[in-house]
Amino acid sequence: MSEEITLPQVVDDLDDQPSFNRTIKDIVAGTSGGIAQVLVGQPFDITKVRLQTSETSTTAVKVIRNLVQNEGLTAFYKGSTTPLIGVGACVSCQFGVNEAMKRYFHRKNKQTHSTLRLPEYYACGFVSGCANGMLTAPIEHVRIRLQLQTKSLNSAEYSGALDCIRKLMASGNLMRGLTPTLLRTSHGFGVYFSTYEALIGMEAKKGTVRADISPWKLCTFGAMSGALLWMMVYPFDVIKSVMQSDNLREPVHGKNVVEVARYIYRVRGPKAFFKGFGPTMLRSLPVNGATFTTFEMAMRMMG
Repeated sequence: MSEEITLPQVVDDLDDQPSFNRTIKDIVAGTSGGIAQVLVGQPFDITKVRLQTSETSTTAVKVIRNLVQNEGLTAFYKGSTTPLIGVGACVSCQFGVNEAMKRYFHRKNKQTHSTLRLPEYYACGFVSGCANGMLTAPIEHVRIRLQLQTKSLNSAEYSGALDCIRKLMASGNLMRGLTPTLLRTSHGFGVYFSTYEALIGMEAKKGTVRADISPWKLCTFGAMSGALLWMMVYPFDVIKSVMQSDNLREPVHGKNVVEVARYIYRVRGPKAFFKGFGPTMLRSLPVNGATFTTFEMAMRMMG
């Protein structure tokens, strides 16, 4: 795959002065992609979290069957209020920062070459992942706490997202899991966006303008990019989930990434670092396909 990719961008990279209108379009399109991501991915996500945090041997089928029998079908969207608001902001952030970084590299490189190279696309994704991680860590922490509740609201520890946020802030634990989240999102989004741009670049070499790429191809490229992301960073996600589901006052699995990783390896074995990998990969295909397609179509609609 060629290191240099000549292609028209989602945003106008030739515009050296990013405008307020362009930023608004990035935010709107990113938010739209985030909403699509939550609606498509939430049932997969709650299955993944319960697999990752289970102290006993179980399977995705068992988790789903128990969830439906004990909590009903609506439980698949338990804890989805926070993601609908937060993931919209996160995806808006990751796409917005990624597009801004692409414009930065174009301005920086204009004297030597007019297009971005794959390492630069990776750097754009890496920076966007760092920004995204700061938002994602508390949002996913709240979601995990709510997803793991199996009691009725009357006897549950948290009555809802706002109550969970308030209690986590009061205990100083809202940002627990930030380090593994940043390790996951920085490298992960570097791979994510550079893979997607490489696939788009292959279409450009065939003479297809980016705006003319069919939705099904955009969906396929997004799905492939998402699958590769998770292959690269999945163990960090397991560590994060274990940290964010642990006792708030006296963590039993460890107080940092290294301690938690050692605990998982010692008690659950190396296979535990890929617990829930199947549902995550199944989730990544439709979720990331929907995210990229929605983002690109929204940008086209806004011109």
